[in-house]
Amino acid sequence: MPDALRSQIQRFLDHLAVERGLSINTIEAYRRDLARYQAFLTNRGIHDGRKVDDLSVAAFVARLSSSTHSDGRPYRASSVVRALSSVRSFHRFLMREGEAARDPSAGVVRPKLPRSLPRPLTVDEVGRLLAVPSRGTPAELRDRAVLEVLYGAGLRISELVGLDVDDVDLEEGSVRVLGKGGKERDVPLGRFARDAVRSYISSGRPALATNASRAALFLNQRGGRLTRQGCWGILPKHVKRAGIDKRVTPHTLRHSFATHLLEGGADVRVVQELLGHASVATTQIYTLVTKEHLREVYFTTHPRARRATGSGRR
Repeated sequence: MPDALRSQIQRFLDHLAVERGLSINTIEAYRRDLARYQAFLTNRGIHDGRKVDDLSVAAFVARLSSSTHSDGRPYRASSVVRALSSVRSFHRFLMREGEAARDPSAGVVRPKLPRSLPRPLTVDEVGRLLAVPSRGTPAELRDRAVLEVLYGAGLRISELVGLDVDDVDLEEGSVRVLGKGGKERDVPLGRFARDAVRSYISSGRPALATNASRAALFLNQRGGRLTRQGCWGILPKHVKRAGIDKRVTPHTLRHSFATHLLEGGADVRVVQELLGHASVATTQIYTLVTKEHLREVYFTTHPRARRATGSGRR
């Protein structure tokens, strides 16, 4: 009997490649997830995606959740969630193609992912990092402006590299940002960020600009718009020169922006607006970071709260 499931999965993968234009790596991730799914269903005697029921999908998720890799490491919850997402996309494809009347994965509960708290820099670490690009070359003037705006306005990297010169109002001290979903917001720029951008526009950008620069604010060495990858490449050398022994990304500065505002007493809804979060629930994760910081400070500084160490325990 022909294996309809194998054919259905291959047509779905072809759809991802041809019609949706997904990358090779993304398609390979779908392929691996669905190969596991097919093997699981085949062992249960199911050879057609149209005959899969809710219990089979739930059993697949339960099996993955209790499985281990070849080296004995358990499957992470994030891997299980990704596999379930692949399965759902596959069954929704069958529905759109008119091959199935329902999606058996729709009611399957997604495993809860452990909450990963952002890891902001301290105020001192931020100060050291922002002081590093100080040599006055066009590239360093740009780098300082980039770092000051990432931290001073809490921008996403995509928002930063998308800025045009006219998006910055140095007199008012604000920047107009095009955020997720095409939503615009105005974010204040503090004195340090404003001064860094002014110096870059007057002394750094003209030396980098070419006919291809157009209106882009931040330029690379060839005069084109600074890319996300280019922005990522700026950080490591400055982090090293600042003596910071942590992994720092552009998003780390956004995390630091939010955390330091909340630690300074800012209302969470104000921070939500500044960050461009659609829901305050997304912003509230930063309140957990500040609580952890408060606990750490309390237990390491209060004389009646310090945790006992080895020999000091009773």
